[in-house]
Amino acid sequence: MELVVLVGLQASGKSTFRARAFTGTHAVVSKDLFRRARHRQRRQMRLVEEALGEGVPVVVDNTNPSPLEWAPLIAAGRAHGARVLAYWFPPDVAGALERNAAREGHERVPDVGVYATLKRLRRPRRADGFDLVHEVTFDGHGGFLVRPLDDDEESARDVDPPRSGHGVTSL
Repeated sequence: MELVVLVGLQASGKSTFRARAFTGTHAVVSKDLFRRARHRQRRQMRLVEEALGEGVPVVVDNTNPSPLEWAPLIAAGRAHGARVLAYWFPPDVAGALERNAAREGHERVPDVGVYATLKRLRRPRRADGFDLVHEVTFDGHGGFLVRPLDDDEESARDVDPPRSGHGVTSL
């Protein structure tokens, strides 16, 4: 069982990657799914806890820019014996702003929101409590490249990447 935490700016490709890599294998928890709810953080944690408690793998699809957001998720994963993985989307502000501008309605985030997230955004590391950290980038052909980050002595042997195909290539 695993808990996957996506980390990156708005419009960085997190939701598209999640749909391609984890559909049908993981429960999806995203604050975007309950925008109008009060206490969104509590609701998110309740859904994560419920899924993990039932033995269902979970992917958390939010910006998750810093340890403030990761810590409770990591703790929940550990409490349920789950492997906790981070997928890091390195910031490409110009690209994120361009993709965001193409969004419509409530999907579009004010540019100031992207910049506010950028100020808090920090690359996740194994030292933060993650079992593995992967970097996700666009492949230039409408898909993604996924590679393990080398910090903290990670290597390709340690990787259990999401399934390939559907525009996701593991390196």
